[in-house]
Order: sequence, then C-alpha cells, then structure tokens
Amino acid sequence: MQIANSFIRQGGVDPALLRSAPTVTLDLAARRRSRQRLTLDNGQQLGLAIPRGAVLRDGDILVTGENQHIVVRAARENVLRVTATSAMALTRAAYHLGNRHVLLEVGDGYLQLEYDKVLADMLEQLGGVALAQVMAPFEPDVGAYGGGHRHGHDESFDEDYALAQSAFHAHSHDHDHDHDHDHDHDHDHDHHGHSHHPAAEKGHLKP
Repeated sequence: MQIANSFIRQGGVDPALLRSAPTVTLDLAARRRSRQRLTLDNGQQLGLAIPRGAVLRDGDILVTGENQHIVVRAARENVLRVTATSAMALTRAAYHLGNRHVLLEVGDGYLQLEYDKVLADMLEQLGGVALAQVMAPFEPDVGAYGGGHRHGHDESFDEDYALAQSAFHAHSHDHDHDHDHDHDHDHDHDHHGHSHHPAAEKGHLKP
C-alpha cells in the first residue's frame, strides 16, 4: 500500500498531469484527519500521513512516496444553507453562529454549516434569513490554525492540551515571581479599625 505523506493545494499542479489521476472522495471529518487509511474511488487502498493540523480541501492533490498524484474531492454532506434578504441579516447570522464556535463556510451570498435543528431554530428567530437543508460539499473556513475548533476526541488534542498546560504553569510562575517583588517592603496596618485599598498603600490613589 502506498503512503501519501504530502499534498499540494489546488492549482499547484498542471491539470494535464491530473487527467488520469485517481480520486478520493472525503467528507469534512476525513479531510481533517492527518493519519488514516483511505479507499480511493477506484477501490485501491492508500495510507495518509500528512502534517498534523492540515485540512484537505476539494481539488487538493495528495502525493505518495512514489510520486503518484491523487485528487481530493469533497463529499456531499447534510448541511444547512443560510441566505438572507440583506447583507446585514447575513452578517448578523454569521455573528451569532460565530459566538457558538460553529464551523462555518462563508460563501458569496450564503453561509453553510453542518445541519443542526437547534441552530436552525435560532436562525429562524433572528429573522431576515432563509434556510435550506441540502446535500452539498462542506468546506468551512478553518482559520489560521488549520484545525478549526477542536474537541477532546480530536487526534491532536492531547498535544495541544499539554502545550496549554505548560504555558499556563510558566505564566503562573512568572506571576508569582512578580507578586513577590510587589510586596518587598515593610508595612504595618491595623486591619480591624479601618479598610483600605491596596493601590492607596502604594500612592496610586490620591485622597
């Protein structure tokens, strides 16, 4: 079985070289996984081992160690397509969906997201939008980090969590260090007879 360990974005290969190239049709979940076994549309098996965090898009080209090219096709999925009577209404819908960290495809005059009845009800209550449940390729904007919104079951979650924990402890250590220096002076207060503001002790507040 061949292994595809790199890929080229759509348009990066002369179309003439792809006329007889095999294809593989993948839904969004599969296009977000960097390590997996794939079945090409011609029935052949292919191993995928591309850089973690990469998200494949329709028209991208997988490249194997033997320099074979395989064209990625985005599968049709059950999605909710949102259109609106005005740009303001569509922008408002995008804002509310963004607040819910929804994977969202932003198209020319429409939005698309994985079908969810709760979100569909919310959008209807906003008004000014038209909703349609359709089968279509789903290619959300995954942002600058490549992986989009992650959950505990994603393959890179453990790595990201460890990195976040490390950063938190480093920040906590620096904060404690600064905190010690802020209090490196002698003072004596009667805490029972009056109240005071910490900033006032340092002369930060004027009477």
